[in-house]
Amino acid sequence: MQYKNIVLIILTLFIIASPGCSKRDDSVLTLKLGHALDVGHPVHKSLVFMKERLEEKSGGKVKLDIYPSEQLGSEKELVMQLQMGALDITKVSTSPLEGFIPIYSVFSLPYLFRDEAHYWNALNGPVGKELLLAGESKNLRGLCYYDAGSRSFYTKDKPVLSPEDLIGMKIRVMSSNTAIQMMKELGASSVAISFGELYTSLQQGVVDGAENNPPSFCSSSHFEVCKYYSLDEHTRIPDIILISTKTWNRLSPEIQQMIQEAADESQEYQKKLWKQVSDEDLKKVEEEGVEIFYPDKAPFREKVKKMYESYEGTPVGEIIKRIDAVE
Repeated sequence: MQYKNIVLIILTLFIIASPGCSKRDDSVLTLKLGHALDVGHPVHKSLVFMKERLEEKSGGKVKLDIYPSEQLGSEKELVMQLQMGALDITKVSTSPLEGFIPIYSVFSLPYLFRDEAHYWNALNGPVGKELLLAGESKNLRGLCYYDAGSRSFYTKDKPVLSPEDLIGMKIRVMSSNTAIQMMKELGASSVAISFGELYTSLQQGVVDGAENNPPSFCSSSHFEVCKYYSLDEHTRIPDIILISTKTWNRLSPEIQQMIQEAADESQEYQKKLWKQVSDEDLKKVEEEGVEIFYPDKAPFREKVKKMYESYEGTPVGEIIKRIDAVE
């Protein structure tokens, strides 16, 4: 046991002391990118696009090795590897990043973005670019955002057309304090159930509904149980492409620019892929008998007003004001 502990300590010190996992030979720099999604996901396809664009821009002098499907660890583990410099690039949802970069809790607030146009104008504008760099002191630098869709309510017995429809309902939400508080303000009870157990829980009436984006609603087959989908789009939590600042600071300005350009171009590619998949899945569930509704968001936004008031005078409160001011 003592020998194993010594080996573990030596390996840990080696990783921390390592100048990163990028590999160089006389002419090629290879960067390592890990993520948690499968190879059929729009995110993976977009990262492959980023790899191809970077290799084209650099004339083959900068390459990306991509490791999907949690080959190198979970999202949290990949972020920690970036911090140590043991991994160069990853994709992660901004939601779990709250534990590393507290200001990112702003993205979990309900009805923060008025619509898709407002969402992208904010993310690609000054406030969004500032937030990309908010984790630099933690060795995390954002390159760009990816679309992860918007979460909306799907239910078994009736549609959610107003906050009043949620009163007394049991809704499965993510294990997030913000999501739980949102449901409380809207008058529903939040229920913590793992995603893998949710189908059965919906069937058995343990919960009356849940919330998620169209691709997840479709791929999970929850549409077989829930025939009402109310697109209130209460949260739009973006994904983010991160690079380790330990890697970034070793690169020449020329290579930094090529990586940033390739990331930005992959964002546009991913937006189109996500929209295509989302539209196709909405059409599919509709063909399977799901009724789709577009409720007025204003009454919902009014109901969660207290959540915003609690941030007044804080750094998150200032970000909220700036996002709200974006056209």
